[in-house]
Amino acid sequence: MTAPLSAILSRNLKLFLVSRFAGVMAMQVQSTAVGWQIFKLTDDVFALGLVGLAQFVPMFAFTLYAGDVADRYERRRVLSASYTVEAACAAIFMALTLSGVTDTWPYFATLVLFGAARAFSAPASQSFLPQIVPASDLPQAISISSTVFQVAVIAGPAVGGALLLLGAGVTYAICFVLFATGSALIYAIRMIAQQRREIVGSLYERVAEGVAYVRRRQELFGAISLDLFAVLLGGATALLPYFAENILKVGPLGFGILKAGPAVGAAIMSVVLTVRPIGRYAGAKMFVCVAIFGAATIVFGLSESFYLSLAALITLGAADMVSVNVRHSLTQLATPDHMRGRVSAVSMLFIGASNELGEFESGVTAAWWGTVPAVVVGGVGTLAVVGLWAYWFPALRKVDRLSDLKP
Repeated sequence: MTAPLSAILSRNLKLFLVSRFAGVMAMQVQSTAVGWQIFKLTDDVFALGLVGLAQFVPMFAFTLYAGDVADRYERRRVLSASYTVEAACAAIFMALTLSGVTDTWPYFATLVLFGAARAFSAPASQSFLPQIVPASDLPQAISISSTVFQVAVIAGPAVGGALLLLGAGVTYAICFVLFATGSALIYAIRMIAQQRREIVGSLYERVAEGVAYVRRRQELFGAISLDLFAVLLGGATALLPYFAENILKVGPLGFGILKAGPAVGAAIMSVVLTVRPIGRYAGAKMFVCVAIFGAATIVFGLSESFYLSLAALITLGAADMVSVNVRHSLTQLATPDHMRGRVSAVSMLFIGASNELGEFESGVTAAWWGTVPAVVVGGVGTLAVVGLWAYWFPALRKVDRLSDLKP
């Protein structure tokens, strides 16, 4: 029996959700603008891969440390400060654009700073929700949060594509306002006093404790690593500017719609999961949906129709949402609170950073083999990973009800 939404949506949760919407919206609008601007400046798909690499490197370097910070300090302050730095990055992009800078290195340098800020915001955000929602309501709250997230991901690229018609400077200015709003709203949350467990040991020992916990919980390790390789191999969205410009020929507005496609599917699925949670056979359903993700990636790579491409992107977004919901629930429900920051950091290092590494991989393979073969091979690789992981991680395959999970 799921609780009514009115019982779950407390003041603190509402502030968190609005802040999350503002921050994700800003990130998506900015990502759309940066990708389009870099492609226009360079006319090179490899440069699109470098956009991802510039963010991956600092995320890889700082995410585990950021998880330790989220466990040792008030997560509200960490998250608010991260949004503030992201707002500063938007202001820098705006200044570069309005100054007419055509060299790409200042944009990449700003992306490095942005990636570092994301490294700190992700573990704090993912481990924040259990502090304001009872454990019994957490799977439903995760679905609500995912719905808000996906609505922002849908709106962000479409709005970003439309705003690019007015100029990149206007786009970055709106990103600055959204990031600043997200920071202020997070800071307005009144934290409930909680007894925090003292965390001892050196930084290395504390981080190693989080990594070891994930490694011991085979269902958790399997879910995180499965998503890692699915995202790494199925990074077709990084090449969307090329498909929009050269294959589908739909321009910046069509590019924004295509970029929003995965989020449309994810939003639809997250609403379904809010009303009808996954229930039984969660692990098996995760494997099936990752396989659908790989198949939809292949269809997108081979398509020369705008509508078929959009349908494939919507499908892979819906399938990915099921995987995300299972993984997030596993991470939060199977982890004690004093370790949630570090365990979330491990998850983000695998998943969040792999988004950017996947973009780089897509750019490199597109430069080597051609854009269409790179996407198709990535989809085939995802299907192969599903088969291997189903064999190697039976504990994940046998996960039944998420609500039965315990730390």
